[in-house]
Amino acid sequence: MSQNISVTVKILDKEYQISCLEHEKNELLSSASYVDQKMRQIKTSGKTLGTDRIAVLSALNIAHELLKLSHVEQTLAKVDDQLKYIESHVDQVLHSQNS
Repeated sequence: MSQNISVTVKILDKEYQISCLEHEKNELLSSASYVDQKMRQIKTSGKTLGTDRIAVLSALNIAHELLKLSHVEQTLAKVDDQLKYIESHVDQVLHSQNS
């Protein structure tokens, strides 16, 4: 059984203490690194923005990426269903020809 641990993450040179399950530590660190990267991209875009605005724009960009991936997954699931239907239909035709 995993226990909660405290993990220090650094985003835009600021440290945050986050509690997570022991087995989720690496995922948390990866997520924090990704958020830090996205926030630094916005910060270095040339415009002077406050940290709150950088965080909101980063969150919107990440949410947009997630939604695009969700649409891709839905499309792949539909394609997979269609392939299964075609495979089943081909099997039925081949089976009826062999009988």
